[in-house]
Amino acid sequence: MTQGAWGPSRLGLGETLFRLWAPGQNAVEVEIGGATGSARHAMARHADGWCEAVVDAPPGTRYCFVLGDGVRVPDPASRLQWGGVHGWSVVPGQDDHVWASDAWRGRPWSDAVIQEVHVGVAGGFAALGRDLPRLAALGITAIELMPIGAFGGLRNWGYDGVLPFAPAEIYGSPQELKAMIDTAHGLGLMVLLDVVYNHFGPDGNYLGAYAPGFFHADVDTPWGGAVAVEEAAVAAYFTENALMWLNEYRFDGLRLDAVHAIGNPAFLRRLSGAIRAGTGAERHVHLILENEENDAALLGAGLYDAQWNDDFHNVMHVLLTGETSAYYADFADQPTQRLARCLSEGFIYQGEASVHQDGKRRGSASGHLAPFRFVGFLQNHDQIGNRAMGERLTVLTDVGRLRAATALLLLCPHVPLLFMGDEFGARSPFLFFTDFHDELADAVREGRRREFAKFEGFSDPAARARIPDPNDERTFVASRPERPDDAGDWEALYGMLLGLRARLIAPRLIGARALGAQVLGDRAVRASWRLGDGAVWSVAINLGDEPVSFKGAGVLVHAEGEAGARGSFAAWCMEV
Repeated sequence: MTQGAWGPSRLGLGETLFRLWAPGQNAVEVEIGGATGSARHAMARHADGWCEAVVDAPPGTRYCFVLGDGVRVPDPASRLQWGGVHGWSVVPGQDDHVWASDAWRGRPWSDAVIQEVHVGVAGGFAALGRDLPRLAALGITAIELMPIGAFGGLRNWGYDGVLPFAPAEIYGSPQELKAMIDTAHGLGLMVLLDVVYNHFGPDGNYLGAYAPGFFHADVDTPWGGAVAVEEAAVAAYFTENALMWLNEYRFDGLRLDAVHAIGNPAFLRRLSGAIRAGTGAERHVHLILENEENDAALLGAGLYDAQWNDDFHNVMHVLLTGETSAYYADFADQPTQRLARCLSEGFIYQGEASVHQDGKRRGSASGHLAPFRFVGFLQNHDQIGNRAMGERLTVLTDVGRLRAATALLLLCPHVPLLFMGDEFGARSPFLFFTDFHDELADAVREGRRREFAKFEGFSDPAARARIPDPNDERTFVASRPERPDDAGDWEALYGMLLGLRARLIAPRLIGARALGAQVLGDRAVRASWRLGDGAVWSVAINLGDEPVSFKGAGVLVHAEGEAGARGSFAAWCMEV
């Protein structure tokens, strides 16, 4: 085990080196659990705050750390837990998974068509593995797992994780996770993972008790003090976590959650460099950002492959539903023109002032970036689940208009992302769910209801009382996507569009660049790109209610109702 590394390190002959960065403690012990009781061993404390001890502890041994006041805490870099996040950490055994897809080196980013999945809703690692052939046959090329690190309770979106090195017990064992990834690779599917490096959840996070320097108490985020990533031990914690998922579990890439809350672009650059160096040039390893700052300087070769483009989602949501409250207010003015800019330049906000953020300017110029640096989506876990009732677009807009928007998503050179259930037109909700208890459960439930008090539909206390309790198991059960009667129609549409993308777009994405976009009429836009082989790819979409004048020479790939007259482009149409 290298100096400064987190987590247990097996030394041979049954011995294990335990290490903990605890600069806030004068003394720490490691407690070893056994069938007849437990034994504590003093840890040597070094000047840099690291504490360590070599103990007879073969694989499978349960252990924890004991602080000076007697509080028992799990290893923050535990690879496996027994009894939840407040229980024992477990010394991992030998990695004995035999990879059937050992020759897999990944797929280029230009191939990516991503399906976002919540592992718990999918039934766990093993159940998800059994569903992968269906997704691969449809034309999906990558699945992206919402965070799987251990969290408090049995149900959670994953963004309240507190032990990011340990797969949540409720989802299955590390071996089952590796088997699922192996299955995916055998089907030609990449597997990406959401990781959370900007905060820890509220239940089971003990870091502040022994390493207060892990956080900035004076720098607020929505989740508390900002993570002190400039501290060497903290930076190492997250770097080692990223490399564990990519190397030991063979994930094909990571999506970093809300990096604007980290507030340290230099750390993000160092992290990407360490990951590139630690995974090898022979592999296709993809790094994606969620970044409210729209920082184009972080995107490109050798840095981050792409960013989730919330701007695309937000303007499309306004065009599809007419909703303009909360952050949609930033896209209420001239949404058609904004969509044209998004298709041509990627980000809509490139330094402009945000109405929603009280005039704060955000974003930077992005028109020079390749179109595949932007991940577009019509829905994701946030945009569905952060609605009070978790409604999907299938119940918020006309089905025909949504089908046309789906065609744009899948036939635009930006990388498309779907949310689980999109592919068969699910109408069931995806709700915010947790499994907290006592005062924390009350705070989460009531805090969520207060959050929606400013919305017109929930200004009345009786209306807010209808918002599902995140801690009620029924809220989790209701979030499982159900197949509607017209599921087959949706699957046929997705299959057709993804087949076109695989044949006509993906092989020619490398070297592609935007040529511009123009407004054709109310909610109607045409955009063009020069692809890598020199061919021009154009798309035109009309999300409006009336035909628009348009002289196109393309192929109509989707239309609802009657076609437009000659020289016009019908409502709810998509042409390439």
